Amino acid sequence: MSDTSTGKVVVNRAMSLDGFIAGPDHAMDWIFEHLTADAVPEVMAATGAMLVGRGTYEAAKRMSGQGIAYDGGAQFVLTHEPPDEPDPAVTFLTCGIEEAVATARSAAGDRNLEVLGADVAAQCLQRGLVDEILVYVLPVLLGDGVRFSPPGLGRIDLEPLSSTRSGAVTTLRFRVRK
Repeated sequence: MSDTSTGKVVVNRAMSLDGFIAGPDHAMDWIFEHLTADAVPEVMAATGAMLVGRGTYEAAKRMSGQGIAYDGGAQFVLTHEPPDEPDPAVTFLTCGIEEAVATARSAAGDRNLEVLGADVAAQCLQRGLVDEILVYVLPVLLGDGVRFSPPGLGRIDLEPLSSTRSGAVTTLRFRVRK
């Protein structure tokens, strides 16, 4: 999907070993016990914008109140209902997924657009809008929560690009086969 003059659309996920990207009640604080933005400087440097769903935005907002932050450039939130009180650091989008990706990708310039959030990522994958998937596998079993992919996503073939380990975190990178 991308060429050499633009960044890629990358689904970026931290995941428990049992396949959850968020715990019960969308809890994500367990992620930052093992992974912080400063632990992946090359990913942050390559990121020009982030596109997230409303649930991920709300969870991140709760975590930022605890001093946990993930800065990946311009932030776009795809939602059916923007909040009553706008967040000046975020652009809320109410359009379709293709337009949301195009808008956020334009803001990313020649860097990557990172896609976070189960529903937004699944929509992007279903429509063939994703170039790569980056997964940080964390050493924890959550037992319940939000799965890596929702039921009904369908088969998507991937090509392994790399696997590395830094401390307790294993990082897997895949290219989405078109």
